[in-house]
Amino acid sequence: MSLVPIAVLLALVAPDTTRAPADSVAKPPSIDTASLLAPAPVDTVRRRHAIQYSDAYAVRLKIHRIGSYTMLPMFAAEYALGQNLLNDASPPGWIKPTHVGVALGIGALFTVNTVTGAWNLWESRNDPADRARRWIHVSLMTASDAGFLWTAAVAGGRRTNLSQEQHHKNVALASIGLSTAGTVMMWLWKT
Repeated sequence: MSLVPIAVLLALVAPDTTRAPADSVAKPPSIDTASLLAPAPVDTVRRRHAIQYSDAYAVRLKIHRIGSYTMLPMFAAEYALGQNLLNDASPPGWIKPTHVGVALGIGALFTVNTVTGAWNLWESRNDPADRARRWIHVSLMTASDAGFLWTAAVAGGRRTNLSQEQHHKNVALASIGLSTAGTVMMWLWKT
């Protein structure tokens, strides 16, 4: 028989001299059953939860940002072409088709940015960070989308009515202003 099991047996059988006398033993605390039945205090701390974005979100965001960087040069080109159409008594033949082509390019750009932006807005719907800024951007860009559709609708086929051309220009400039404000806002507070 080895020494280890004997030492264990002696420790179990030997009287415990480290114990306090029976009269000095503390009684267990009483349990307050009322506190057990009371409702738990309301958690007033608002806890953030993790938001997970897909890899496609990052791809759409990159496409959306590239589109936003190409937007202002397209606006400048469209404005210059439109001014030539309005101010020249007999503009060169290439200006009107170029003006229409750039307008179609702006329409395509806004279609791509609207789709990618709306898709990413949907994916970020549970993220409370920068929610107000996102919705301000969406509101400005949606108004701009509607303005560009209106601009196309009031575009005249021929230069016969100066007030119609001026109306077309004013609606286009208002739409350009709204979209520029929405874009610059996101550039300044890029996330």
